[in-house]
Amino acid sequence: MGAGDNRLMEMVDEKARLAGSNKMELLLFSLGGSEVFGINVFKVREVCETIPITKTPNVPRGVEGIISLRGAILPVIDLATTINMQVDAPRTKLLITEFSSHTQAFLVADVDRIVRIDWDKVKSPQSMPSNNTSFMTALTELADGKLVSILDVEQILASVIGEDKIPPEIQQVDADIKANVFFADDSTLARKKITEVLDRMGLPHQHATNGADAWEKLKGIAARAEAEKLPLDLMLGLILVDAEMPEMDGYVLTRHIKADPRFSKIPVVMHSSLSSVANKKLGQQVGVDAYVAKFHPSELASMIAAQLTHIKARKGANEA
Repeated sequence: MGAGDNRLMEMVDEKARLAGSNKMELLLFSLGGSEVFGINVFKVREVCETIPITKTPNVPRGVEGIISLRGAILPVIDLATTINMQVDAPRTKLLITEFSSHTQAFLVADVDRIVRIDWDKVKSPQSMPSNNTSFMTALTELADGKLVSILDVEQILASVIGEDKIPPEIQQVDADIKANVFFADDSTLARKKITEVLDRMGLPHQHATNGADAWEKLKGIAARAEAEKLPLDLMLGLILVDAEMPEMDGYVLTRHIKADPRFSKIPVVMHSSLSSVANKKLGQQVGVDAYVAKFHPSELASMIAAQLTHIKARKGANEA
């Protein structure tokens, strides 16, 4: 095993320890005002001082231009402008981020520190300024009482580069593999894109906005199946989980599902913007049946259809 493989396994082990304890690490930063913001450290490749930014014409609002970093050309997104914050402080730091198969630099005023927090202390935002609520996915409180707004970076990226349309090749699935799909995701954008794919495939669906709520709803579905004396895997064909969710992350949720024998015949697919090799290996480690990166509608549709083939075999066994 080479040095690169050793480093990869160290990353997997560290992420497994975090996931197993339902914890995450946030990089805290400022956009120039008093508010503290956070981003999952696994979405950040590096932090550096601002370097010369080349202005480019006809760019979306919030894009300051491009930089050349070690041979790669990256767009630079001014987060304050993108989320409609009026601040005068100079932006002196760049967060080089990688998620949803994109790499970009976020321009911020300052970077504070990395903190480790419990997912069950991360809540959906209840009251935030109306002009940037759509760009927040969660809120948490630090030990010193400071509130941290966790950014919905997928929504931010989509607002800058636009949303991909659902490709025409996604068609309704055959009637013999149609089944209810349950998905859990805290991102408004992700829920919208998943719903578009499932509707195009003609699949009924239910959802939850965090891992804890998902687990309660899934146990409720299982209880109803038992009460009605119906096979659970005919009522529920597939479970789709995000990795990062308030209250309970997707790794812990998957472990709960896989430890419950009632769900033994139902595949679990992880759908995450954390699409590195390390994240995929961690998903396998906690028992997911498949992993698909956000946001690739055709790949998601193909994965769902492939995982639903067990429905056809189950229906055939029942008819026999």
